[in-house]
Amino acid sequence: MPKRGFAVVSKYANDGLKLPVRSTKNAAGYDFFAREDFVLKSIWRYDFIRLFRLIRNEHPLTDNDFQRASDVLRPQLVPTGIKVFMQPDEVFVLANRSSNPLKRGLILPNGIGVVDADYYNNPDNEGEIFFQLVNLGPRTKVIKKGERIGQGIFMPFLTADGDQGGLQQRNGGFGSTGK
Repeated sequence: MPKRGFAVVSKYANDGLKLPVRSTKNAAGYDFFAREDFVLKSIWRYDFIRLFRLIRNEHPLTDNDFQRASDVLRPQLVPTGIKVFMQPDEVFVLANRSSNPLKRGLILPNGIGVVDADYYNNPDNEGEIFFQLVNLGPRTKVIKKGERIGQGIFMPFLTADGDQGGLQQRNGGFGSTGK
């Protein structure tokens, strides 16, 4: 088996998905493409604006007000249909495209995404890579299938002396190590 690379998640094998590529000879990051057309709503929708108005007018806020605003602020997971494999001492770091915040108002709210080697072929989603994005722009954005949405970089990592490592086996997909 090769040391590191990409594959299409099996249920999307016939969808004509493009594997990540480096755009230039010296590019560190592999560009990822959207698996499907995806609607990324602006955070500046009614429930969020309503919360600001209530605060500004010093109205008491209810748990329902906070929940409705939180639902709007929640990042959306843009699917790629791609999985990544690597060596056990490597990590795949997901990063935003440098043009996304400036030109499109799209950010990765966590700064970077960390994909561990054991995420590949997990039982929940076969290791599909998703990009968490938040649309800070005033309008809804439609990301088209095949459009570049982010990039990923393979990196080695070091462990501390005496590290026992997590002795558990991964048993899920996205966010499963925090359960």
